[in-house]
Amino acid sequence: MNLNDLRKSPLFQGLSDEELKQLMDMAEPVSLRAGEYLIRQGEAGDSAYVLTKGEFEVQKQAGKSVIKIDTRNPGDVVGEMALVSRTVRSASVISKTDSESLRIPLEAFEKLLASSSSATLAILHWVTARLNQNEALLHQHEKMAALGTLSAGLAHELNNPAAAAQRSAAELDKALKKWGSLTHQIEEAAFKEGQSVWMNDLMGEISRRYEAPLKLEALEKIDQVDQLEAWLDANQIEAAWELAPAMVNFGWTVESLETLKDRSFFVLAVQWVGTGCLMMGLLSEVQQTTERISQIVRTMKSYTYLDQAPILEVDVHEGLENTLLIMQHKLRQGVSVRREYSLDLPRIEAYASELNQVWTNIIDNAIDAMNGSGEIILRTYASDDKVVVEIVDNGPGIPAEIQNRIFEPFFTTKEPGQGTGLGLHISHDIIANHHHGQLLVESRPGETTFKAVMPRTIKGEREHE
Repeated sequence: MNLNDLRKSPLFQGLSDEELKQLMDMAEPVSLRAGEYLIRQGEAGDSAYVLTKGEFEVQKQAGKSVIKIDTRNPGDVVGEMALVSRTVRSASVISKTDSESLRIPLEAFEKLLASSSSATLAILHWVTARLNQNEALLHQHEKMAALGTLSAGLAHELNNPAAAAQRSAAELDKALKKWGSLTHQIEEAAFKEGQSVWMNDLMGEISRRYEAPLKLEALEKIDQVDQLEAWLDANQIEAAWELAPAMVNFGWTVESLETLKDRSFFVLAVQWVGTGCLMMGLLSEVQQTTERISQIVRTMKSYTYLDQAPILEVDVHEGLENTLLIMQHKLRQGVSVRREYSLDLPRIEAYASELNQVWTNIIDNAIDAMNGSGEIILRTYASDDKVVVEIVDNGPGIPAEIQNRIFEPFFTTKEPGQGTGLGLHISHDIIANHHHGQLLVESRPGETTFKAVMPRTIKGEREHE
């Protein structure tokens, strides 16, 4: 390896030959075979590496998943961020081919920085550029993680009404075919016996009942269904258990059906009426479930603020409620939500979809911290010219020794397999930098509070758009 190998790296391009030779004298070569680790996530950042031959892959372990962050080639430097910041490695670097690199220990960096202002300036420029790159990668990954959370929530919320609509539509198809056959039979029977007027009157009564289905209390409905089912069974009506609930919904009782007994085609008439009620009930179910799907879609559109300006006047409560709906699949497993909303909370200017991402990240973390069972309190109030949102959970709390680190990039408070935990850094960035507010945390066993304090206006941001 020679000085030109070091000059391939932007980190060292501004250094003199003497400074580069000083680094070379203190560095040591490292050779790896394909598949071997150059850097392991979690280890102490006691050196940086200049890659001189081969291809390397940067990977991050997040829960049970391994995320490929980047590919590095000859001339690149890896490990310098942990070295400069004196922190552990935030990612691993694996050799994808047989490779060679130059290890530069902490002592060499410190000696170079102490003896050369030009070296300090060059490394400062490089570190700044790398921070910006890592920040962009982090934001992109968090967006994908948020998309995964939303997709899971949306899939869960859509699955139940979609499956119910599909079942009801299939049953409706069968009921419609049966009702069509019964209609043909009863019309033929009524015509033969000269009962066309009676038939028309019955159809009119049925239409009126369809337009105004009954709304009964649960116990009252159960009692009426039991009575009608017993009556249908006693009169040899097929599928009494299925027809009785549908007929009760449209006001048919034993007394009203007794009036059909004076017809020779009594059983046919009851079957026809009952199947019609069943068909209308199934149609109502399809309408309700598809309306539920439409409501979820509207909520998602409101949550993401599609087709709207970046800065809007936002109802914070609406954003919180939309977030709860999106996360309903996780909440219903055992988490209760208590709302302590201020009735006169003013609207605020905000990047609406970003604000909803904050609520999602914090609530998602709270659910995981409580292992899916506990209580979340959503509290809002106005203070001076600011709006405050508090999200409180009764989980085990955040250990005191890491509370001052939870807003750091790539720092996670979650156990392996429970997600990336990257959302807190992004949430802090959204509140502090995009909305000129504060995101604070207080935590002890049994109570963790995240407090977002936001000004009512962020007009200064408009001037830069």
